[in-house]
Amino acid sequence: MSHIPPLDPMVAARKGFRESEERLKRFWKTAGVEAVEGGWRVVLDGRPPKTPAHAVFVLPTEAAARLVADEWDAQGEFIEPGTMPATRLAATAIDRVSQTREPVAEEIAAYAGSDAICYVAEHPTGLVAEQARAWGPWRDWAAAELGVVLEVAEGIIHKAQDPSAIARVRALALEADDFALTALATAVPLLGSAVLGLAVMRGALAGEAAFDLSRIDEAYQERQWGVDAEAAERTAARRAEAVLVDHWFRALER
Repeated sequence: MSHIPPLDPMVAARKGFRESEERLKRFWKTAGVEAVEGGWRVVLDGRPPKTPAHAVFVLPTEAAARLVADEWDAQGEFIEPGTMPATRLAATAIDRVSQTREPVAEEIAAYAGSDAICYVAEHPTGLVAEQARAWGPWRDWAAAELGVVLEVAEGIIHKAQDPSAIARVRALALEADDFALTALATAVPLLGSAVLGLAVMRGALAGEAAFDLSRIDEAYQERQWGVDAEAAERTAARRAEAVLVDHWFRALER
């Protein structure tokens, strides 16, 4: 989403994050968390690392702070940005989403206007049946549990949704704190679905299961025609992101 562009929070120095093309060596021995006013702070050898905007990593729950600390603790001789997605989520929440909540919620809500689970195939029969079995219950769930009623469209022709449904998704997004909103803003475009993203946030659906639901069309094509190694690698990376987001939501609850 445009209001929360990817950060590279692992390009860091002892006094905080900085932009650099150099690989930075690990400068701490142990990472941990400590209780502070307003939540739990991540510390490296007792000192807090900083976000790109030079804020301290303070998270609302111990479990969430430990997800971040564990990423720092798992680093080897050099800091590897790609192995620290929870740190990136935390930095994005603190530095960016906290300042742009309304636009982020608007972008999440926009996905409800073209939600992936509302666009069903017209053929082949097997895919049509699979989509109906998999997606129908989640459209029903959204209507019953969230008050979000979305219409089904056949094929790829856009079908406008009731503005009240989109407004309801926006309101639900704004009910989340900065850290949950950041994860939701990551999950929704990953899944192509506001409904599936909200289901993961609320614990009604596991992240990996939501990812599988989001790619029913893709998986069907793979069964027909096979999949190459590069595509499999991309899928695995996206699946891992969905799992991480799920762990993040659950950590925010504890």
